[in-house]
Amino acid sequence: MSTSSSPSDKAASKKAPDTSPSDAEAGRMAWFSELSPRGRRAFFGAYGGYGLDAYDFYVLPLSMAAIGAYFALDNGQTGLLATTTLVVSAVGGALAGVFADRVGRVKALMWTVGVYAVFTVACGLAPNFETLLVFRALQGLGFGGEWAVGAVLVAEYASSRHRGRTLGWIQSAWAIGWGLAVLAYTVVFHLVGDDLAWRVLFFTGALPALLLIYIRRSVTDAPVAKERLQGADGRHGGPIASFAAIFRGRLLRTTLLAALMSTGVQGGYYTLATWMPNYLATERGLAVTGVGGFLVVQIAGAFSGYITGAHLADRLGRRATIQLFAVLSAVCVLAYSQVPAGWDGVSLLLGFPLGFCMSAIFSSFGSFLAELYPTEVRGTGQGFTYNMGRGIGAVFPTIVGFLSDSWGVGGALTFAAAGYALAFVALFGLPETSGTELR
Repeated sequence: MSTSSSPSDKAASKKAPDTSPSDAEAGRMAWFSELSPRGRRAFFGAYGGYGLDAYDFYVLPLSMAAIGAYFALDNGQTGLLATTTLVVSAVGGALAGVFADRVGRVKALMWTVGVYAVFTVACGLAPNFETLLVFRALQGLGFGGEWAVGAVLVAEYASSRHRGRTLGWIQSAWAIGWGLAVLAYTVVFHLVGDDLAWRVLFFTGALPALLLIYIRRSVTDAPVAKERLQGADGRHGGPIASFAAIFRGRLLRTTLLAALMSTGVQGGYYTLATWMPNYLATERGLAVTGVGGFLVVQIAGAFSGYITGAHLADRLGRRATIQLFAVLSAVCVLAYSQVPAGWDGVSLLLGFPLGFCMSAIFSSFGSFLAELYPTEVRGTGQGFTYNMGRGIGAVFPTIVGFLSDSWGVGGALTFAAAGYALAFVALFGLPETSGTELR
């Protein structure tokens, strides 16, 4: 049976991260040049999928003020839209992970991209709040699974020496998708009235359908996954692990703690992602172009953070990198939310380190979660822990929505810091995995 080392065996099987001079000699893009041609195609497929995943997610937060006004919603109801998406994404992520282990990574990737594209467009057709809530929930099924499946696909192509950087670069696609969503938001809301603009923005969520053509024609599973699914004669003959396997034996502790870590990080992140546009528009009194300008600074910080975190994941280790940015993210949230009214220049400047830290913390996730599980349940384990954290962490935006009625949105945003503290503590129970070979 093809596996990676179990958490209890790390001391025997883990190799120290390779920091030899060959990295410098090969250049900073050695992680990419050492991928096989099939590995590069898988990278582009997963990168595009995750970028468009971000795009389709962000059309909701960016449209929340307009949607709230159109349907006469209070903050609790608009927060429920985001929470529902994230809660259902936990189900979608778990299903996609099992699907990836049973039928292959590429097929599961196509399924997730297709689902989130279709239902993002459907949201633009919603005649009332209840229908929008249902469509957004269904969008969450595909949204939840895409990252986990794409990350596993690329992790199995990447070498242990460069896996942190390779998967960290995949994470950077989120900033690209986020930036494209802000650009589309700025253009659409400038040209079209708010009552129609939010629908038009959802309609642009059809873009991922184009990616499906590329994935179908060009991307294949890595040999380590294909060998498990196929016997020597090419027939389906690999062992099929059950979902319950990640809750048995020594994997139980790993699964629970990894889900707890993910809950803290994603609870903090999605609180900020959901409410920041609303905070800038309502409490800071910024117009559409002003909100877009502030978010551009955060996005620039996010992209820089993803790349920096990717390199630190291989140099410092996965666990230390996540803990470092958990602390820094909490500090940035507290500082940003306490800037006095009228100090817009300070808020603008603080947007860069905030975006940097809250994004860099994710760069280690893809490699860390993949290395915690053996091949036959890698998709299941990664899909469940990442998305269960997203689903439970989804309660945070709703809590902030209700707290904002008495604390104000800015004050309620400090709740995100508690999520980062939770992740910091949970990581002490998980092993360092850098250097692990995925056999």
